[in-house]
Amino acid sequence: MGQMIELTAADGKKIAAYRADPAGTPRGGLVVIQEIWGVNSHIRNVADGYAADGYLVIAPALFDRVEPNVMMDQYTPETMQRGFGLMQKVDIDNALKDVAAAVAGVAGAGKVGVVGYCFGGRMSWLAASRLSGIAASVPYYGGGIPGMAAEQPKCPVMLHFGERDAHIPLASVEEFKKAHPTLPVHIYAADHGFNCDQRGSWDAPAAKLARERTLAFLRQHVG
Repeated sequence: MGQMIELTAADGKKIAAYRADPAGTPRGGLVVIQEIWGVNSHIRNVADGYAADGYLVIAPALFDRVEPNVMMDQYTPETMQRGFGLMQKVDIDNALKDVAAAVAGVAGAGKVGVVGYCFGGRMSWLAASRLSGIAASVPYYGGGIPGMAAEQPKCPVMLHFGERDAHIPLASVEEFKKAHPTLPVHIYAADHGFNCDQRGSWDAPAAKLARERTLAFLRQHVG
């Protein structure tokens, strides 16, 4: 359904991205931001799913500046270590330039939303506060978000967390909620990565409910 394309960021850097087009006229644009496993088969499936819901979707390869063509489809301790290593080398300002290039890439479709998972969840939170042109942002279990509660989003944000997520302690999520009492923060009886149906942490009911809430949020704010 989708295809790999090339994006050019504001600093001239070219990165790869996965683009998925809807069947009819788009409701709007959507940027899907990867986990630490790159723009792998799961992220491409997620992009295809949102395209099927009517959005023009681009998933930028945020690791390309560090190492091109990262697409890890095996979820093992080894790939996790590699993914964490790559993530730690990512310059956040550069990554935001790459997200902005993806936003520009889908802007012709109408308003633009952002949905991100894990590392991409954190990037979705930062994009909401630091980039313009975003109508809504939905971070899923973004590691480090509670520590970035000082960020002030410029658009509506809905956040999803898992209560059994060892990477993001529930107490820190509760503190985050106090800092942003108006934002919808949903907590599921699930673990980190509950949306990914290729992982042991997949939780079908939580993934389904979070996706329904996300779609309703996008319908409201994006189209």
